[in-house]
Amino acid sequence: MLTVQDIVDLLSQAGVEPCDRIFTPLGTLCTFLRHRHRDDPSCRAAGARLNATRGAQGLEPCSPLTGGDCQARPRLPATRLHRLGPLSGQRLQPQVPPAGHWHGRAVKMVEGSGVSRPDTAAHQQDDPQPGSQAPGVGCPVARSVVVWSLACGAVLAAAGGRLQGQQTRERRLLHRLHASLEDNDVVWAARFDGSSGEVALGLGWGIDGVMRWPQRRVVDLQRGQRWGHEDHGVAWTKPVRPAWMDAATSAALPAAVAMRELRGQVTPRGCRTRVVLGATPWRDAKACTKEDLAGLSRARWQAELEVRSLKQTMPRDVRRWKSPEMGRKDIWGHLLVSNLIRAAMAQAALRQGLWPRQGRRQGARQTLAAVHSPLGEASPSRRQGVIQMVLSALARHRVGQRPDRYEPRVRTRRPKPYPLMTVPRPQARARLGHAS
Repeated sequence: MLTVQDIVDLLSQAGVEPCDRIFTPLGTLCTFLRHRHRDDPSCRAAGARLNATRGAQGLEPCSPLTGGDCQARPRLPATRLHRLGPLSGQRLQPQVPPAGHWHGRAVKMVEGSGVSRPDTAAHQQDDPQPGSQAPGVGCPVARSVVVWSLACGAVLAAAGGRLQGQQTRERRLLHRLHASLEDNDVVWAARFDGSSGEVALGLGWGIDGVMRWPQRRVVDLQRGQRWGHEDHGVAWTKPVRPAWMDAATSAALPAAVAMRELRGQVTPRGCRTRVVLGATPWRDAKACTKEDLAGLSRARWQAELEVRSLKQTMPRDVRRWKSPEMGRKDIWGHLLVSNLIRAAMAQAALRQGLWPRQGRRQGARQTLAAVHSPLGEASPSRRQGVIQMVLSALARHRVGQRPDRYEPRVRTRRPKPYPLMTVPRPQARARLGHAS
């Protein structure tokens, strides 16, 4: 998915030149990405792994202290690092066979999420904490919007912003990702993208959308052109120009957009949502039935699972970097590593006649982490054999056949009996010292 030349070119575009030192730009990036998917992502563990690799290659070990690595990582350009993740996803997407798409069309899902950051003055200024938390008690949270591929699970584009502010809402962030959407795509989005202006923009680019009904839109399935039970066609009129849209773009939009509104049933037991309320400009009821759209709506849960997997399997939910700049690099590094793991899973699955999403991410992550050192130490003649062994092992780690599985949303272990922090940490520490 990525070549050394791709990385070198991006680094050189940012003005980072190769240098004769242990922590070269390319070596620093590889070390940075290598421990992104490790269970111990500390700088000390990264230095220990680097020394182990240098020892296996017959090189002199570097200092076991973390100073060299910690000084080299800030030199990585975040402005270029964020291009590597989407680039790998965009190269993986075309490798999915057409049969893996929905009705022959690529489905891209939009999902928003939040990332907690350390409670430092720099992070509070960069990403303020939620307004519902008392000052000095909560942690800053960054907002992010990600475009996923339903067929292969790769990240095709991502954008981040502040949790607060009109210009950083999820809809505004999605506008920065329009370049990742292509002609004939089907975009599954949430309610916040369900305005007629958003739909009209997508239609202008040759994109169909499937979304939940906007919360404020009143829907009467007895009106309009009826195509079936709880399935009809209506016209969404052009709204008043929103604040995020310029006057020229608003003037170019049509006065009305022909839409299809429907209500589908999700019948399996245990599902949290039993009724699916959807809208789409795709009005061909014969080529795409209501049941097809309901099934696609249910498949959108994969985007939720991808976000959860990215946060838990590759811990990303709570970031530990003290610098906002390093925090952004950390997020982009996680997305890149996730795409590279997905690329290996897709390559292994397609060789066995499977779909890329049939693989298990955790099994792939553990396998790739285990063979990293043997693969680096193998001679060129043996390396292909190791790669074939890895691909065969990845193809065996498959998601179990558990149709319509459901589990209670409860916690099995009791949390520690500690109260929540209600005052800033310095005050709590002062109280504790005074009490002693």
